[in-house]
Amino acid sequence: MKFIKYILLFTIIFTSCKITKNMIDATATAKDISARKVAKKHIAANFDKNTIDAKLKMNFDNGKTTQSLSVSLKMKKDQVIWLKGSKFITVFKAEITPTSVRFYSSLLKKSFEGDFSMIKELLGVEINFEQLQNLFLGQSLIDVRTEDQEVEIVNNRYILSPEKQAALFDIFFNINPAHFKLDEQTIVNAEKDLRLDVKYPSYNLINDVVFPSGINIKAKNPKSITVIDLEYKSVVFNEDVNMSFSVPKGYKKLSF
Repeated sequence: MKFIKYILLFTIIFTSCKITKNMIDATATAKDISARKVAKKHIAANFDKNTIDAKLKMNFDNGKTTQSLSVSLKMKKDQVIWLKGSKFITVFKAEITPTSVRFYSSLLKKSFEGDFSMIKELLGVEINFEQLQNLFLGQSLIDVRTEDQEVEIVNNRYILSPEKQAALFDIFFNINPAHFKLDEQTIVNAEKDLRLDVKYPSYNLINDVVFPSGINIKAKNPKSITVIDLEYKSVVFNEDVNMSFSVPKGYKKLSF
């Protein structure tokens, strides 16, 4: 009986430690540390798994089209991002690699095969594969180590920005002190009236990985505002992912 009691006690203690370890500390306080240390901690928090297989709910509104879809997201880190949007039937599919974007819409019978001009049209800013990948993962769109940064603490968050902003864009990263992932990132081109806001309402701890619960994207240009809200419904890491893709014949090709 004593042996069984000790086993039960050990199990309770071990489980409690595991739960404590897996909790995200929502009460974490932003301490007065250097911009370099904040940037280093943000990079250290980067996603380190090989694959993602996720289900999302997406709401899309660009002022002309409003659509709610179920989305499958599959990713091989640094290689491929695969997306399928469905509403009873497949509405669209996309395959994005570091060098190309392929997309087709089953409803419009249109397709696109080319560079990242389609993504630029959607978000209003130049973006490459790594930046798009980081957007899904709660990481900064630019490498915060490549330039000297400055930091201030606002509302218990680290606001990180380059000491010398780019000629065309001002960039700001709002970093959470609990896990050093992003709460928000903003890119602004005031001269051209372009703005991209990406917000992460909260994070979940999934198999010891701090991962966004959702993403709110707002892209503004002089002609329109596009809002894309994504909510992760399920996420699995490091499993085999089927990412087959082929554009059906007879679809009209889009150009941007």
